[in-house]
Amino acid sequence: MRVLVPSALQSYTGASWVEAEGATLGEVLGDLDRRYPGIRFRMIDERGKARPHVRFFHRKEAVRDLAAALAPGDELLIVQALSGG
Repeated sequence: MRVLVPSALQSYTGASWVEAEGATLGEVLGDLDRRYPGIRFRMIDERGKARPHVRFFHRKEAVRDLAAALAPGDELLIVQALSGG
């Protein structure tokens, strides 16, 4: 599956679009972490929940559940909110 990586995380991947495998959101994020060590922790906290500033979109729908099914050949968009002070 093609995964769009936000610019804030491209230091891990070196590209805006990457490939990952998995049947669920959690599996895809795990595969991304195997390919790009440390990237998952920037999106998922210690309790296994998506961090508040990160959103995942699959088929134009927001996905929060790591057990959510994803179809091979689809695209997953990872969106990260920007903040400042």
